[in-house]
Amino acid sequence: MARTKAFFQWLTENKLGFFTMILVSFWLKTYVIYLTKFNLGAVGAMQNLLLFFNPLPAGLLLLGAGLFFKGRKSYWIIITIDLILSLWLFANILYYREFSNFLSVSIIKTSGSTSDNLGKSIVGIIHATDFLSLSDVVVIAGLLASKIIKYDLRTLKIKFNILIECLAVVLIGLNLKMAQKDRSGLLTRTFDNNYIVKYLGINEYAVYDSFKTAQTSAQMAKANVSDLNSIQKFLRANYVKPNPQYTGVAKGKNVLVIHLESFQQFLIGYKWKGKAVTPNINKLYHAKDTLSFSNFYNQVGQGKTSDAEMMLENSLYGLQSGSAMSSYGTSNTFESAPAILNQKAGYTAAVMHGGAGSFWNRNNAYKQFGYQYFMPLSYYDNKPDYYLGYGIKDKLFFEQSIKYIERLPQPFYLKMITVTNHYPYDLDKKNQTITKTDTGDETVDGYVQTAHYLDQAIGEFMSWLKKTGLDKKTLLVFYGDHYGISGNHHKASAQLLKQDEFTDFDNLKFQRVPLMFHMKGLKGGIKPTYGGEIDVLPTLLNLLGINNKQTIQFGHDLLSKQNPQIVPQRNGDFITPQYTKVSGSYYDTETGTELTKPTKRVKTKLTAISNNVTTQLSLSDRIIDQNLLRFYKPKWFKKVKVKDYDYNKEVSLKRLYTTDKTSLWYQNGKKTTQDKFQTDAPELKNKGSK
Repeated sequence: MARTKAFFQWLTENKLGFFTMILVSFWLKTYVIYLTKFNLGAVGAMQNLLLFFNPLPAGLLLLGAGLFFKGRKSYWIIITIDLILSLWLFANILYYREFSNFLSVSIIKTSGSTSDNLGKSIVGIIHATDFLSLSDVVVIAGLLASKIIKYDLRTLKIKFNILIECLAVVLIGLNLKMAQKDRSGLLTRTFDNNYIVKYLGINEYAVYDSFKTAQTSAQMAKANVSDLNSIQKFLRANYVKPNPQYTGVAKGKNVLVIHLESFQQFLIGYKWKGKAVTPNINKLYHAKDTLSFSNFYNQVGQGKTSDAEMMLENSLYGLQSGSAMSSYGTSNTFESAPAILNQKAGYTAAVMHGGAGSFWNRNNAYKQFGYQYFMPLSYYDNKPDYYLGYGIKDKLFFEQSIKYIERLPQPFYLKMITVTNHYPYDLDKKNQTITKTDTGDETVDGYVQTAHYLDQAIGEFMSWLKKTGLDKKTLLVFYGDHYGISGNHHKASAQLLKQDEFTDFDNLKFQRVPLMFHMKGLKGGIKPTYGGEIDVLPTLLNLLGINNKQTIQFGHDLLSKQNPQIVPQRNGDFITPQYTKVSGSYYDTETGTELTKPTKRVKTKLTAISNNVTTQLSLSDRIIDQNLLRFYKPKWFKKVKVKDYDYNKEVSLKRLYTTDKTSLWYQNGKKTTQDKFQTDAPELKNKGSK
């Protein structure tokens, strides 16, 4: 009893005791959060030991800095440091829950370009237990303010304080040495931020990410034309000849890309309470004149939708940290689909999006891509009940877009970005035509409602295309940009799929999204080829009869018989028809069985695939990080001049509404086709729409 009393007295009346209390509470709290809030995948004794150990060195180093101050100031500086570390932990809990990744310098720097409606999303994902990350700070500050913890005004010897900081540095070094022994090349070859946090800690990850960001800036300044040599050599060695049977089958056709927000492959054919969730998309998927891909994967990283667009338009991967469009979209040189189609085949390039133009830095990046027109939210009527989540509701978006589409000179390359099927999957009651699922997971259960609404909007738009005859002149491309249900909802996902369990392997398979090329007369079918968003542009260019052998692109024609069918994930995982890599473990793709003891031959194959994946990702990163395309100047391509593009509504529409004999409006006798569009959107019931 006396010892307990003495220990309590030491904790509450001695500065070193107070410091120990803060340090241990921070250490244990962080470890509990690692286990309960993140999916770090620690396997084996060493990884679990490091996961437990790694909060200690950083805590000792950072909190120990407060010991250098005197008197009461020392106490409150230590608490302030703990508060800052705890807020960083809290922010990452929320970010990880939605994006399965950790905050990066790039994401924080570009938060202004992605902040539209994020407040609502954050409120929707906070759990009461998240405040565990702040609880120790509140309790200890309260004990100090109520004088249960008393100030020890004695000054610790400077040598002792230095010794604590040196001990922290030694422990950080020991942590790094043990981590590198278990995972060689941890800091040089990793593409997964989970590994950094698992092995080194969340605060060390912040330092690592800051260093990588600064290193990238330095690399860009030093880059020169010779840096392209290794990239071109790799691309030549891995070049795949496009399928000649499909070369040019869509030559001269309009290209209309429909961006299916957060739409996963499992929705196709999925029924809830006997009702098809996506009947219109189901019909398109199975149509005889649709090329559909059943093993097409999203490959996005932290940039999510912007990463999907980067791959779609450029056949370059998104970045390991942050968004390439946000970080580099204003300054980098690109050789993108809009510019290629405009220069090679005279296409008019446009994007329509019922959300904020600044989101993901689109209003700048699209100019670098070569889009002549960009119609964001400012081009649309935005009444109070029109806007939901991240933009105009999809039915209203399509209805209002008609007046712009019909004025585009043909052939056009048009991308239309839907938004209603975006997290948090809210839909006002008057638009709900299917009930929520009943998994009990609020994040998941509204997903079928917004997906069903998106499908209805697609059906209405397809009807308009048919009535105007535009369907006969257009190659439609439907693609899902990324998952709707993240890897942090295993239990709910298992219920949706009627499975007993939902593993990390299942989650990677869950990353499949639709890809469909639809055109009258196209020889279609459902193709089992494994591919990803990086492959869309090469496939599209071949269908249009445009040679892309001289471009810097990492994807392959999905219809080519030589396609290697290796689908890299941004974190270094991969999927092939034979093998799958998830968080360092390998599986048989067909059976889902983990390969715990692969043969020497299989090991050799796995190593070769892994090397190919890491090489692709690192070379693509170099192109973007160092802006290497500024040095690539093929004779067929003219660098996009940003000053040639103006997205100001008045200027843009004046140019668009100049009579062009190739436009649908002109071909319809200089009359609008708006009357051919019918929607059941309840917001328009007073406008006479059906």
